[in-house]
Amino acid sequence: MGKPTGFLDYDRETAKVLPPKVRIADFKEFRIPLNKEKQKLQGARCMACGVPFCQSGMMLGGMASGCPLHNLVPETNDLVYTGNWKQAFLRLSKTHSFPEFTSRVCPALCEAACTCNINGEPVSTKENERAIIETAYANGWVKPQIPKVRTGKSIAVVGSGPSGLAAAQQLNRRGHQVTVYERNDRIGGLLRYGIPNMKLDKSVIDRRIHLMEEEGVKFITGVNVGVDITPAELLKQYDRVILACGASNPRDIKVPGREAKGIYFAVDFLSKVTKTLLDSDFQKAPYEEAKGKHVLVIGGGDTGNDCVGTSIRLGAKSVTQLEMMPMPPVHRAPNNPWPQWPRVLKTDYGQEEAIAVFGHDPRVYQTTVKEFIADKNGNVCQAKIVKLKSEKDPKTGRMMMVPVEGTEEVIPAELVLIAAGFLGSQKYVTDAFKVAVNGRTNVETKPNGYETSVERVFTAGDMHRGQSLVVWAIREGREAAKAVDESLMGYSYL
Repeated sequence: MGKPTGFLDYDRETAKVLPPKVRIADFKEFRIPLNKEKQKLQGARCMACGVPFCQSGMMLGGMASGCPLHNLVPETNDLVYTGNWKQAFLRLSKTHSFPEFTSRVCPALCEAACTCNINGEPVSTKENERAIIETAYANGWVKPQIPKVRTGKSIAVVGSGPSGLAAAQQLNRRGHQVTVYERNDRIGGLLRYGIPNMKLDKSVIDRRIHLMEEEGVKFITGVNVGVDITPAELLKQYDRVILACGASNPRDIKVPGREAKGIYFAVDFLSKVTKTLLDSDFQKAPYEEAKGKHVLVIGGGDTGNDCVGTSIRLGAKSVTQLEMMPMPPVHRAPNNPWPQWPRVLKTDYGQEEAIAVFGHDPRVYQTTVKEFIADKNGNVCQAKIVKLKSEKDPKTGRMMMVPVEGTEEVIPAELVLIAAGFLGSQKYVTDAFKVAVNGRTNVETKPNGYETSVERVFTAGDMHRGQSLVVWAIREGREAAKAVDESLMGYSYL
């Protein structure tokens, strides 16, 4: 179990980060990992609990607690402590498809459920995971796993985000022939175009894709299934189809003036920035999008934070981020006990950069947009915002945020980025495949199942689950692969 007194002997230590005013000069990753000896000490802090919530992946209080992949956290932490890096990699690989992704972008559900939280700070499991996989790559331990026998069965995976890639990897290693279809020009889906490069360097994705190609997975880009190729064509060509197209239908802000120019959905903006960087081999950034502009970000989640950090790197004059809900408490509330996910105030990298550059936190809580105001050329130039309060709906009994009269305020807004979440899957895909959807427009399956209402068509990821985390998408992809394998072979060891 590592060092029995490690959690008492050593303080939590995480990667160093470049100062905000230094790192905003480019779009490179800015975390500097600990050296191996210091990382070992972080592994030593693991208590090897008899009931490790860190790997439970269960729902508590409406939110996930612990790793959805059920990574063998105490075991890998112990192997880090003892310096058995190859064994740590092999153990992590039993449950995880892409630790190089989650160790960069996951909010660390494992750490939130760590027993050390009861009276101290959690084990830095996320960074231990990154150290394991990067050590494995550096030493050549991450090798193509080419199946020795092919089954003769073929599967089409529609969408190359984390769920689609996880499903493809598992099914290919099982011996099936897998082809992944992606409508964009590059593989990666959300990982590629929804997450900025400073959070997840795109070379990390390319490294994994090259491995999967060596293993036998085929990738086809620039093909929009449901438009360029019909479901009937896919089902004729393949034994099974997996829909992993994400929950990419963005939630809009329907207020007067919405038609003004300069108002974009967050993912469209982030995608444009990343594509410009990639197309120019990082020699050009689209500074014209935000340079010298007052930027308004609507939404307080991770995507909103990514918009804040990206806008600052593009030279924004100011950044304001609106959040409908009240500011979370600094410490856990009595009704939010461990090991539930801690609903507390979090200041992410984008907000840190805004504080450093502009001198204040960009977030304005309990506030939304009431109207967009355009100039004579039709470009957005201002936004009328209004405060919100919590009020019970007399019809449903549910609490809702409603405007407070007399609190309206007009603020400058020359670039508006809507990061208000997603409503579910895109209709043209579900209509094309004629799959049943639920009230949230997610593809419907039996409970804990992955086969849709259409025979031989399966689903996984956000398209099935709704907007969620990369780690959940990987879990869904792996589970869907198992379901597909069972339907083809009558059993599965995936």
